[in-house]
Amino acid sequence: MSLTTESQFADIVEVLLKESSSGQASYDDLIAEIPNRITLSQEDLVPSTTRPGEAVWQQRVRNITSHKDTRGNAINSGRFVSIPGGLALPGAVAA
Repeated sequence: MSLTTESQFADIVEVLLKESSSGQASYDDLIAEIPNRITLSQEDLVPSTTRPGEAVWQQRVRNITSHKDTRGNAINSGRFVSIPGGLALPGAVAA
């Protein structure tokens, strides 16, 4: 099994946001729920070298916001919007 991609995590996050009554979720809530939705690989579970206290998979989930200016990213493509400490579906956040 190899690393779960940022795109694969974005697919799971989209499901979680759609299940949320508010269309929003904090990164803490997403990170708590994702392991209940997929089997993380050994590569995913390795400690991050750049974010102490996090596993590589947690960093990849947070990278959805960090990479928002990258073509193909879930925020860049309009699937999500970044909110303080988390993510939301477009339209779930009052302007």
